[in-house]
Amino acid sequence: MDIDPGADGSVPPVPPVPPVLIGNSSDVGWKYGKYCDPNNKSKVKCDFCGHISTGGIYRFKKHIVGVDNVVASCKKATPEAKEACKKALEKTVVTKGLKRQHDQDLRDDVHISSSVGEEVCVGSSTSEPNKVGPMDKFVRPIDGKSSKEEALRQLSMNEALFKERVHQASQYVARWVYTHAIPFNALDNDEFKQMCEAIGKFGPGYEPPSQFDLREKLLTEEYARTKSLLDDREAQKIKLGCTIMTDAWTDIKRRSIMNVCMHCSGGTSFLKSKETSDVSHTGEVIFELVDKAIEEVGAQHVMQVCTDNASNNMAAKKLLLEKRPKIFWTSCATHTINLMLQGIGNIKRFKSIVDQAQKVTIFIYAHHKTLAYMRKCTKRRDIVRPGVTRFASNFLTLQSLAEKRDALRGMVVDRAWEEMPIVKTKKGKDATATLMDANFWKGVTLCLKVFEPLVSLLRLVDGDVKPSLAWLYGEMLKAKTKIKEAFGNNEKNYRETIAIIDKKLKGRLDSPLHKTAYLLNPHYTYANKDIFDDSSMTVALMKCAEQYFGEDEISAKKMINEEWLLYENMEGPFKKKLATSWERADYNPVGWWKLYGTEVPLLQKMAMRILSLTSSSSGCERNWSIYEMIHTKRRNRLTTDRLNNMVYIQFNTRMLSKRQRLKDKKKADSLLSTDASEAQGWLFEGGDDYAVVVFRDEEDGDQGVHPVSGIPYDVIGEAMGAQEQLQVRRSARVRDLEEEEFESDEEDVLEEDEIEYEDDDEY
Repeated sequence: MDIDPGADGSVPPVPPVPPVLIGNSSDVGWKYGKYCDPNNKSKVKCDFCGHISTGGIYRFKKHIVGVDNVVASCKKATPEAKEACKKALEKTVVTKGLKRQHDQDLRDDVHISSSVGEEVCVGSSTSEPNKVGPMDKFVRPIDGKSSKEEALRQLSMNEALFKERVHQASQYVARWVYTHAIPFNALDNDEFKQMCEAIGKFGPGYEPPSQFDLREKLLTEEYARTKSLLDDREAQKIKLGCTIMTDAWTDIKRRSIMNVCMHCSGGTSFLKSKETSDVSHTGEVIFELVDKAIEEVGAQHVMQVCTDNASNNMAAKKLLLEKRPKIFWTSCATHTINLMLQGIGNIKRFKSIVDQAQKVTIFIYAHHKTLAYMRKCTKRRDIVRPGVTRFASNFLTLQSLAEKRDALRGMVVDRAWEEMPIVKTKKGKDATATLMDANFWKGVTLCLKVFEPLVSLLRLVDGDVKPSLAWLYGEMLKAKTKIKEAFGNNEKNYRETIAIIDKKLKGRLDSPLHKTAYLLNPHYTYANKDIFDDSSMTVALMKCAEQYFGEDEISAKKMINEEWLLYENMEGPFKKKLATSWERADYNPVGWWKLYGTEVPLLQKMAMRILSLTSSSSGCERNWSIYEMIHTKRRNRLTTDRLNNMVYIQFNTRMLSKRQRLKDKKKADSLLSTDASEAQGWLFEGGDDYAVVVFRDEEDGDQGVHPVSGIPYDVIGEAMGAQEQLQVRRSARVRDLEEEEFESDEEDVLEEDEIEYEDDDEY
């Protein structure tokens, strides 16, 4: 029930909120049981027979299924309940098994040569140090002459000794972490596990590498190893083409660095960086950098260049088209969609809701007692969800607020909240009133409905899950339709929002290449044949074909006048029943053309190369967070070459790991970030001024150029350091919230005897 605050902002007393007796998650077990006590997460009562299971929801599902003799089985459970819980238990077992297999694979991948040519087993009588493996926790040498009772006692002592040895070794790791301020999440990765395994296999006496070794030989070797891991992308680049992406950055020593990345159907990979401190970032400079990268990659393999819409990039575009007329130059979709979100977020009705929500979170996070009590009421889950951009943080945090709506309203009407002195201040009363205001929550719901279609599109183009150009234009049209529906299809209400989208879309994401990719995706065109009759689409196709084929007019005419008609009219292989796979949203457009485009080879090759392209250069921009981590104040003597090699290793290794996680279906939200720099506006007043990523729309700014040099004034201002001089400086007020300060939304599968209650998905 929503309660309106009084005239003075105070909230009238309300009856206490009844305790929640089920977990706040989609776990199937909560359909058939509930907590006996909301403060004791270990005891779950069965709705069928009344039996109380100890050990949390996992053991309760065993009770429903009657899986073994350890847990009492339910005699009254329905077959449907048993089948549902059985599937959930089997899924957990499979997940645990995959994790154990993954850890074992990591161990097996570590190879340390033995001085005697073979590894020594535990208990060996040789002079080599004993190797302790994971099975030594359970199996250790026991005197064969001992009695059964003595053997069991000795085994128990060995297990206790093993745990003590592990604890002692962990103390040394912890000491290194604490002394040198190593982030806790730096230990939660496969490379650290393999490092520990390698040291363990080497045995006592291992001497760590020197600083010189790390800077020279080992860095060179790891660079070469990482490069070899990307060999498969060379084949993809040759077959389907690639995209060149570039962006600029200024480091803590005021050195300007430009980096270049390549994207192919296998994902994004870092190519190189170049220091450009001694020159302005003019169109000529960017053109030379991009042109050289194209030469190195192979001009015949490069389909497009993707950057943001800055004026100097547009100047470089003109120069490139003069030299290489067959290569497309497109604007970054991630940058453009963020500009859309920025414009919509500045509309008064949406800005007021975001401002209200920020005042609530700022008040809660500013005081230890309110923060601790909030985390208690939300089961240790934070409200603020840092995103990769300020606008992603806004959406994710509003979404988080909506998810925790009942918990937050229950919090502010609780006596413990009311008795806090800080809550009785003006800001405290305002925060309380906001959380109990029905109009505020209606505004949050509308914000989410309007932002969600664009945020979903942002996930598509920013996630690097699949080539996004094939889907961008079609999903943008769908997003506009959903936004109109959010306003009840009332033109008066949605006119301003749609106008902002159309303004940012024009000339950026509606180029001939974007529209041709839309036409070549049968998921849209075969579902709505009227698209083929749109004259603007036909014109876009003609322009794209002319640029793609260049001087090869014969091939261009054959593709348009013969092959295109077969595709448009669904003739030949396109009319086969199996070709209807395009109806699925998860189908692969490139694979579809490979199978069914055999009778139209020119159109087939063009379609496969265009539909394999990305629409965003955000992968290149995301490098700067890696640069900042590597090039800290304590390490600012790194040369550009070493910096380039270290970024090459770290960025490409991360991208390879990300692709593997996607392959293993361990998906993560591409908009979430472990760095809170883009969520400062939700942590203290004026925090938005400290955002690292700033999106500027030059169409709304100064487009003047110097009358003699022709260099845009904004570029001259950048070279003079005008923005840095006026920029708000980062201070101690900035909350650098590390990953370990937040409860993770994705926890590893717990052991069977553990109680599951901290995972965001478990409640």
